[in-house]
Amino acid sequence: MKVIIVEDELAASDNLSYLLTKIDPEIEVIATLDTVTATVAYFSQPHEGELVFMDIHLADGLSFEIFDKVTPNIPVIFTTAYDQYALKAFKVNSIDYLLKPIDGEELQDALERFKAQRQQTGMDEGQMKSLLQLIQHKPMSYKQTFLVTIGDQLLPIKTLDIAYFYIDTGVVKAVTAQDRSYVLDIKLEDIEDALDPNLFYRANRQFIVRREVITTIKFHFNSKLLVEVHPPCAERIVVSKAKASHFKSWIDR
Repeated sequence: MKVIIVEDELAASDNLSYLLTKIDPEIEVIATLDTVTATVAYFSQPHEGELVFMDIHLADGLSFEIFDKVTPNIPVIFTTAYDQYALKAFKVNSIDYLLKPIDGEELQDALERFKAQRQQTGMDEGQMKSLLQLIQHKPMSYKQTFLVTIGDQLLPIKTLDIAYFYIDTGVVKAVTAQDRSYVLDIKLEDIEDALDPNLFYRANRQFIVRREVITTIKFHFNSKLLVEVHPPCAERIVVSKAKASHFKSWIDR
């Protein structure tokens, strides 16, 4: 089986590739794409893909934008962090999904369902509109506090008191608006999934920043953006060329 992965997080795409080949060594990942632009370009040309795993949030926008420009004409399994209630509604439209972090058994079940319904090709316009409406209008529950360990105590830090999250030499830290730094025992990917995307933005693989703490955005070389925050950060926060347009749109909402 020839599989295409559309995912902007390298760790997530690597993990999915690993799980797929572990389940079935004959599965071949023939392409890994990380942006809407790259995916549109790929599906605009002939390809041998039989199944595509597609994250909803990509580096330069929502994956639904892909379907406005091109029709993959192969079944799509979404990988997403959206809650179970909304995802059950996806199933009514015969659209499959995997909830992040991806579980090996659930992945295997999804592959079995795909094999059993192999004649299905892609999604019709009604299915796509229903799915887009769910994503846009389904109320979400976001994390309100993070528990941090200080000595023998647990301290609750309000999410809206946090200016940014970042990885410092392999350790995830949260920096508050009062410029206090706390170590978190949680992956940055899991933090991203728990935050309101209207308030926080994954600037790159190292940083998640809150909108209100961004003070200046500067043009950087190669069409990248340099983001300055308060309290200041010793590390540069750089938004890639692929994400620059999406980031500016997010800021301008």
